Amino acid sequence: MPLTFVLAPDSFKESMSAARACQAMQRGIQNVIPDAHIIHVPMADGGEGTVDALISSLKGQSIACEVTGPLPEQRIQTYWGLVDPGQTAVIEMAEANGIHLLKPSQRNPMLTSTYGTGEMIKQALDLSVKKIIMGSGGSITNDGGAGMAQALGVQFLNHAGELIQVCGGNLELVKSMDLSELDPRLADTEIIIASDVNNPLCGPNGASIIFGPQKGATPEMVKQLDQNLCHFADVVAQQIGCDYRHVAGAGAAGGLGFGLMAFTAASIRSGVELMIEQVQLNEKIAQADHVFTGEGKIDFQTKFGKTPFGVAQVAKHFNKPVIAFAGLVGEGIEDLFESGFSQIVGINPPDCPLEEALNNAEMNLEKAVAEIVKNLL
Repeated sequence: MPLTFVLAPDSFKESMSAARACQAMQRGIQNVIPDAHIIHVPMADGGEGTVDALISSLKGQSIACEVTGPLPEQRIQTYWGLVDPGQTAVIEMAEANGIHLLKPSQRNPMLTSTYGTGEMIKQALDLSVKKIIMGSGGSITNDGGAGMAQALGVQFLNHAGELIQVCGGNLELVKSMDLSELDPRLADTEIIIASDVNNPLCGPNGASIIFGPQKGATPEMVKQLDQNLCHFADVVAQQIGCDYRHVAGAGAAGGLGFGLMAFTAASIRSGVELMIEQVQLNEKIAQADHVFTGEGKIDFQTKFGKTPFGVAQVAKHFNKPVIAFAGLVGEGIEDLFESGFSQIVGINPPDCPLEEALNNAEMNLEKAVAEIVKNLL
């Protein structure tokens, strides 16, 4: 009876997708055990690679589209996913409004907006989907989801009743909203935010203060952005009669979590838990002899909802050994061994320069897996 391996890695940032990591792992295993039974389950946690992982695991299709990028004058060619025979759309907000779409010199969350994300939601509604899963990692925005809402028909007005084209830097001008043109199809569509963060909208742990600096915000901008989001939340709460600013995950994607809850009645879930459910990981791990997972970096943060941790939790439930592979093994991994990890393996040679590590990631993963499988035997 050949051994069964379940391969459930996330993408390795800037070097390989989750699907390619599965292929590299398979080559490593079959170099040692040619007749091994191998089950690919490419994973993600709501961040980069969520659409690709679900399309790959659920045999879906990608839908090419053109939408507004992070800046209002920017048009970009991108895509989203359709799975579950056309019933469910999978959208990564970063594919429309992500940090990677702007050069470092262009990054300014005062100017960016989630308008393009709203356009992708509208396209999904045009195909009559019943459910939308929204991956929320990797944003360059800080507009509380106002741009997204605008693309779906909400009108934001200033004190003179004039229409404003919203972005992170001008939310303090919003004095009222006209919701009469909000797309009515949203009422019949379930929207789930797949989040890998649980930050509220405003305050010391909010979207602006925690994530603003990595999006190019200066300390002065951070202060202004936080005040803008607080003001925007006041206006929204006053008009819709419900305040979502303190909900865990409202601060995801520069407050897109907040906007989706307020304007589309979205619910918010742990991204990795949602993925585990969608790809039926429990059923697959139940039949495994060994489980392999991994991502670009594994450290003390891994236990806060990252993919390898979620996979290890499932494996622990079924009492299956799980080995994690990483480009970089960081500090504070001791706790992870209590959480179900049997082993954590760095795939790169000692003192390997970053560029070389990224270029050779697939080969290094294949070699590391082959070595581990030899030891297992």
